[in-house]
Amino acid sequence: VQLQASGGGLVQAGGSLRLSCIGSGRTFTNWNLGRFRQAPGKERMFVAGITWNLGTTYYTDSVKGRFTISRDKAKNTVYLQTNSLKPEDTAVYYCAAGPLSLSQSRPKYWGQGTLVTVSS
Repeated sequence: VQLQASGGGLVQAGGSLRLSCIGSGRTFTNWNLGRFRQAPGKERMFVAGITWNLGTTYYTDSVKGRFTISRDKAKNTVYLQTNSLKPEDTAVYYCAAGPLSLSQSRPKYWGQGTLVTVSS
């Protein structure tokens, strides 16, 4: 299984970025896909997840109302739209996939990370 990430970069506070994650190597039926992030000197934390079948979304509290996760089944791709970015959102963002909720269990697969830097 591969989770190919793209879309990171440098943005000013208040700006937006769209992160993409393309999955390959298996079908994701009944799975959860999403994103974690790891800020410098901190542990990796859950950010957002989506169920592949129904598209049910869930988020960590700090990004609710600012980030939106979605998926395109035809493209096997998950998107994370990040709006109203804050300097504290600066982190490496990792793709993740697993059979259970990503907010409550460790993902089975990790993808590469992409760096998001938010300047003040």
